Amino acid sequence: MKKMNKKGFTLAELLIVVAIIAVLVAIAIPVFSAQLDKSKLAADTANVRSAYAEVVADALSNGDTPAISTGLIDGAKLNKGTTVTLTSDKITVANKAGSNAIDIDSDVSVGTGTISGTK
Repeated sequence: MKKMNKKGFTLAELLIVVAIIAVLVAIAIPVFSAQLDKSKLAADTANVRSAYAEVVADALSNGDTPAISTGLIDGAKLNKGTTVTLTSDKITVANKAGSNAIDIDSDVSVGTGTISGTK
């Protein structure tokens, strides 16, 4: 009787490996997407905070009263799905991952409104 030479994997083994990889991918995609949204929120908050700081620094160096409006914030590159809301005491940056608030100094004049990111 001849001994058969078994090399390679069976179809069942390959299907099990493919199924395990599919489960891992199905778990990883939503986690990655959530982290991407959080990073976009952090970047948008940093851009808005930078625009706010630039307006305040410019106004203080010129001796003017700092004033911020939606037009000035619109220049801060915002990601699509992000909204920025200006109120008299804070700037709120929000997307589907959450929201961050930036407190406004009491001597800053604020034009209220909401803008949305388009890029």
